[in-house]
Amino acid sequence: MTRIGLVGAGHFGAVHARALARIPGAELAAVSSGSLDGARAFAAKHGGKPYADWRTLLDDDAVDVVSIATPHALHAEIAIAALEAGKHVFLEKPMAATPGQCRDIEAAAGRARGMLMVGHVMHFFRPLMVARDILATGELGRPITGRSALVKLWMESNRRPWHLSPGSGGGMLMTAGIHALDQLVWLMEGRVASVGALAGSFFHEQEADDSTLLGLRFADGRIGQVASIGYRDGAVTNALELVCEKGVLAVDLNSGVRIGQATAWRTIPDSWEANGMDEAVWREWSAFLAAIEQGAPSPITADYGRHIVDIIDAALRSAVERREIATA
Repeated sequence: MTRIGLVGAGHFGAVHARALARIPGAELAAVSSGSLDGARAFAAKHGGKPYADWRTLLDDDAVDVVSIATPHALHAEIAIAALEAGKHVFLEKPMAATPGQCRDIEAAAGRARGMLMVGHVMHFFRPLMVARDILATGELGRPITGRSALVKLWMESNRRPWHLSPGSGGGMLMTAGIHALDQLVWLMEGRVASVGALAGSFFHEQEADDSTLLGLRFADGRIGQVASIGYRDGAVTNALELVCEKGVLAVDLNSGVRIGQATAWRTIPDSWEANGMDEAVWREWSAFLAAIEQGAPSPITADYGRHIVDIIDAALRSAVERREIATA
C-alpha cells in the first residue's frame, strides 16, 4: 500500500483525491489545508488525516508520497522540504514560480532518495497520447513547425488574488497557458533556445498577463507558436497543429486527432474521451506510482519542468524588453 498526503485541499486537490480512489494499492492518508476546518471538510469527503500545517503532514511517517497543489509561490519551499523528509513528490505544474526556485528543487531532487514528478497533465490526455504514438510510427515524419493555443475563461470560480500578480507566480500563461506551451514542446521533442513574445492584460484589470503570444525558436532551428488567451467571455479553444515532413497532425482536446495528407483530413478513431481531466490525472498518478514501485525514471523530470518555466520567464521578459530572449 502506498500512502499519499495531499498538500492543498482546493479544487485540484479534489481531482487528485478522486483519481487516487480509483487506483488499487493507493491510499489517501493525509491532507493539509490553510485551515484545520478546511482540511477536516476535505477529509470528511475524500478521506485522510486532516492537518492545518503541511509541515506536520511531512512529519507523518504514514505518508510515503506528497502531492503539492498549492499557490505557485509555495511550491519550492514545500517540495524541497518534502524531498528532504524522504518523501516521493508529485509537484503540480508549474514546477515553481521562478527559474531559480526550479533549480533549487532540481538540486534537492538530485540529493533525495525519493522521486520527483512534475505534474504536466497534458502528457496523459488521450488525444495527446494518440498524437505522440502517431509521431512515433514515423508515418508523418518529423514535426517541423507547430502552433498551440489555449483560449479560455480566465476569471473562473477558483481564481484567487494571487493569480493576478506576477510576483506570486500568477498570470494566465503560468497558470493555464502553460498547458498549450507544454503540449507543443512535448510533441516537438526539442529544447527551446529562445523566445519572442507579446504579452499584457487586455481583458482584465490586473498586473499579471491575461494574454500572451509566443514565438519559439528551437535549438535545432525549428519554430513554433503558442497563444495563451484568458478572455472575459467566449468559448474554449484547446488545439494544437503540427506541420510535419509528410503531413499535418491536428489535436483538439474537445474532439480528438486528425491527420491531413493529400489535401484531405481523416479523423483517428477513439482519439477522444469524455471526462478528459479526470482520466488524465488518473493515468498521471498511475504512471507515477508505477515508476516508484518499479524503480523506473520519473515520468516527467525536474529538468523538463524547469525548462518549461525557463521558457515562460523568457517570454514575459521578452514582452517587456521587446526583443528575443534566450532561455536559461
